[in-house]
Amino acid sequence: MSTITLVLGRLWETSGFHMITSDWRQLVMILLACVLLYMGVVKKYEPLLLVGIAFGMLLTNIPGADMYHPELWDEYIAGTITFTEIIHNGGLLDILYIGVKSGLYPSLIFLGVGAMTDFGPLIANPKSMLLGAAAQFGIFAAFMLAIVIGFPANVAASIGIVGGADGPTAIWLTSMLAPEFLAPIAIAAYSYMALIPMIQPPIMRLLTTEEERKIKMEQLRPVTKAQKILFPIIVTIFVCMLLPSVAPLLGCLMLGNLTKESGVTDRLSDTAQNALMNMVTIFLSMSVGATARYDRFLTLRTIEIIVLGLIAFEFATIGGLIIGKIMCKLSGGKINPLIGSAGVSAVPMAAKVAQNEGQKANPSNFLLMHAMGPNVAGVIGSAVAAGLLLALFG
Repeated sequence: MSTITLVLGRLWETSGFHMITSDWRQLVMILLACVLLYMGVVKKYEPLLLVGIAFGMLLTNIPGADMYHPELWDEYIAGTITFTEIIHNGGLLDILYIGVKSGLYPSLIFLGVGAMTDFGPLIANPKSMLLGAAAQFGIFAAFMLAIVIGFPANVAASIGIVGGADGPTAIWLTSMLAPEFLAPIAIAAYSYMALIPMIQPPIMRLLTTEEERKIKMEQLRPVTKAQKILFPIIVTIFVCMLLPSVAPLLGCLMLGNLTKESGVTDRLSDTAQNALMNMVTIFLSMSVGATARYDRFLTLRTIEIIVLGLIAFEFATIGGLIIGKIMCKLSGGKINPLIGSAGVSAVPMAAKVAQNEGQKANPSNFLLMHAMGPNVAGVIGSAVAAGLLLALFG
């Protein structure tokens, strides 16, 4: 009987149920992970990423699992150990996180995004690039606010990038500049992207008149196949020569698009859009969730980051709408300013929101393709903004 008692006692002492009593914050994080799983599975808020992030958060906070070790990454950042030592001494999530820290996963996600993106509306109406650029105002507004409340410049840059409404870009930049805040920044980015239909419409109605929302725009001109093929090549050369730090993201984005538009690499385009995209999404989301360790996530800074992320997103929407209104005036009322709100890079959700608001004001309005121009321009704009911030503070 004493042997059985000893074995059972040992089993209890090594179980997570016993170890969780040592710090209540672990239980809080497990409950929070379950809430995020509910949001992803039941409410369908960005489920492809939020489910993985939430499950990674769940795994990393199970006592005794030892799947992720932030202290190892502290040593790596300090330069005292290498990736090789992390592979030998780390857990499963440490090894998967290497793909985040090296920038591999976000770049491969951009490869898939490029293969799924049609830059035709942007090529047909190059002026929409201005709206995509204007929406990046949210990035720099949040950056300045973060500096004011005491965040270091590198962390402020990572917080600001949430305003671009581009999850992979936020993860890429944060993993380079402020990896200790990766979890709250990524969760804020994807949460606000999922809530676009709730966040943007009140701002759109506040900043535009009903007459402006009723404006019908002329059909876009046709875009030739040659133009679609040349576009990713020219953009890569020009932007990456101007800002080499953005080459990993932008280069993969444009390569993915070229495989789609060239017409000779359909198999590669299909792989990038489907098999590769799905596999990398699993690894990326679990890795990001793993960084949400109870001892580093449950802080006042996390709350500040989430609030600043919302401010960044709102200012991004405001910036696009203001430039949209200016372009409306300059064009003599030919441009519906609602399409400016699609300058954030949440493709195609932001464009659909602009379309819906336009149809509420005028049922015969069809703004979707016009809004897709600023929308895909926002993808390029957020990548460029991230490259600029990395060059300045990396």
